[in-house]
Amino acid sequence: MNEKVDLYLKRIGADVKEGDPLDGETLKKIQYAHVTAVPYENLDILDGIPLSYDYGRLFGKIVTGRRGGYCFELNGLYAWLLREMGFEVQEFMARYLRGETEIPMRRHRVLKVLAEGRYYLCDVGVGAVAPRYPIILEDGLEQPQFGETYKMRKDSFFGRVLTELHGGGWRDVFGFTEEPQLNIDYIMPSFYCEKHADSIFNKENMIAIKTETGRKTLDGNVFKIFEGENLVECRELRAGEINECLYSHFGIQK
Repeated sequence: MNEKVDLYLKRIGADVKEGDPLDGETLKKIQYAHVTAVPYENLDILDGIPLSYDYGRLFGKIVTGRRGGYCFELNGLYAWLLREMGFEVQEFMARYLRGETEIPMRRHRVLKVLAEGRYYLCDVGVGAVAPRYPIILEDGLEQPQFGETYKMRKDSFFGRVLTELHGGGWRDVFGFTEEPQLNIDYIMPSFYCEKHADSIFNKENMIAIKTETGRKTLDGNVFKIFEGENLVECRELRAGEINECLYSHFGIQK
């Protein structure tokens, strides 16, 4: 295992070592470690720092600098890691559908990973409720994990759609068609997210990290802790408390 892969796995605390099989169980270990160690965050966007999709610079930010990022960054470097380990990875552009009343633009990056003859949907770039484990790409197969249940469906327009069990029914999370994308293809949609007046990403703090039982979030200056879908803590932070919250709950030092 090369030095950078080793440093990445140590950064996320993954219980994976050289020689482990490139199978679904190894993918589960890596993805769970990733989403519980690396935060979803938009701080560079808010600070006006241009995002880079050069793998070396992403490595410096997320691994060496112990920062996070948003989907284009997190799933970009995650794809690099999996390829370096020997997995076959394809990258797609997705539409994030949860909560939308109209068809949204493609502004989410997702991975399709082959492991021992089986394809998985892998994603470490969602701050909201989302799978901690990879999802087997088999339509109609219900896949429970951590008190949540997911399944895939096919749609004539959206392509492959990840759905979640919610309120007694199935709700769409995101959908993607399978035209392979290159790293360079994410620069333009990311620029929209960084700079456009209508973007949700350049307005206020959007910070989140998953835990075994829920997640922690910082939206604007409101800090929340969720256990499953239950909100167990919610408090508004003063300006002087935000940096301490970023460090103690999300591992981000500014």
